[in-house]
Amino acid sequence: MAGNSARPGRSVTSRALAVLGAFDERHRRLGLTELAARAGLPVPTAHRLVGELVSWGALSRTDSGEYVVGRRLWDIGLLAPVHTGLQQIASPYLHDLYGATRATVHLAVRDGLQALYVDRLSGHASVPVVSAIGSRLPLHATGVGKVLLAHAPADVQDEVLADLPRITPYTVSRPGLLRGQLKKVHEDDYATTVEEMSLGACTVAVPIRSDGAVVAALGIVAPSLKRDRARLVSALQVTARGIGRSLMGPVPG
Repeated sequence: MAGNSARPGRSVTSRALAVLGAFDERHRRLGLTELAARAGLPVPTAHRLVGELVSWGALSRTDSGEYVVGRRLWDIGLLAPVHTGLQQIASPYLHDLYGATRATVHLAVRDGLQALYVDRLSGHASVPVVSAIGSRLPLHATGVGKVLLAHAPADVQDEVLADLPRITPYTVSRPGLLRGQLKKVHEDDYATTVEEMSLGACTVAVPIRSDGAVVAALGIVAPSLKRDRARLVSALQVTARGIGRSLMGPVPG
């Protein structure tokens, strides 16, 4: 086998990328054996590559002997334009929104068929929040995700609607119902969820536009939307308009 890989013809680069690709939202910590299996590599090959990646800072080893993604990858990821420009411009607005609501605030963009969270400020309320900066969550089960999905191309919508896994008993998993919700997002210019991603958490989110196009979504997590929905939507829309106007100027690189 070429390069002592479980799959013939794989280059060193592809094997190293397979090691990094073994980590995801549900596999944040991996032992060497599981890491090798998920990467499709022999354990000795994975051991050598992991050692090099740890030395470089792409991976870190915990006290328990498991491996996690290293800080250096995050530092490099922050250099991506979608992170750097949007995050830097939006940051002061997010802090103002957080100060006005004391709720968890999310900033997300669409990454393929998922919502990628590029910034988050944690609120004071004891509401279960599953997102983290850099995490990816389903478009159909999150407030920011529904906003992004509503404004996504038709082929993206069709692909998402073809597979709607139920995450909680309240997750919308019927395509017809979700299509109706996406239409309402266009009419109302905001989206909501009620315990669809995690029990005890509701979200409301609005689009962020630049030059007329939806480039991101801004959301808030709350224990309930029954009383404060109008107030939260108003605060979100004011913040989103401010971010959108700033995005039309020079973007930090």
